[in-house]
Amino acid sequence: MTRQELTTTLISLAAKRFERDASELNASDDFFAKLGIDSFQAMELMTDVEDEFDVEVPDYELQGVTTFDALAEVLERRL
Repeated sequence: MTRQELTTTLISLAAKRFERDASELNASDDFFAKLGIDSFQAMELMTDVEDEFDVEVPDYELQGVTTFDALAEVLERRL
């Protein structure tokens, strides 16, 4: 799966979880600001992500990750 495909899937998962229109979300968006979520809600999203891709991402790899593209980069290394 390409990074673009990963990013698109991440945006779709976030849009579904937080009831947003995926077309309003971009790869470079800070998902905390754009979705208005806190760290607890971000961890809920990560649960969805880990289930979708059947992967575990350690918390330390997520430090400083705030955009969909950066999250896709982390996933790319794990897949």
